[in-house]
Amino acid sequence: AFLKWYREAELIHGRWAMTAVVGIFVGQAWSGVPWFQAGADPSAVAPFSFGTLLGTQLLLMGWVESKRWVDFYNPESQSVEWATPWSKTAENFSNFTGEQGYPGGKFFDPLGFAGTIKDGVYIPDTEKLERLQLAEIKHSRLAMLAM
Repeated sequence: AFLKWYREAELIHGRWAMTAVVGIFVGQAWSGVPWFQAGADPSAVAPFSFGTLLGTQLLLMGWVESKRWVDFYNPESQSVEWATPWSKTAENFSNFTGEQGYPGGKFFDPLGFAGTIKDGVYIPDTEKLERLQLAEIKHSRLAMLAM
């Protein structure tokens, strides 16, 4: 179970690292301030106190991480309707790939990169999905090294 959890952790950390690398380039292009100097300006977060930022971060990320933790030990438990009240049907959130960390389905793949949607039903394409999974882990590892 630990190896499976480490694989899940690598995916999540890699996705955050890829987002951070894009954020570095976009932030620097937008503001002109190099990313490593951005934290030196205390007015950057002036509208919010440190306690407000910390509390918001703990509340939001704690909720998301707790759902991920529960879903890791009890797969598909977070795709039921009561766990996702904003969804009218739990089918939109069900794990079509059968793999932890790769949910797929209409909600997670609306553009059909790893499958197609025909008559409102998501049909996964395993060949495309495997190719995208390999590309994602390669890009994730590169982004983690970049950070």
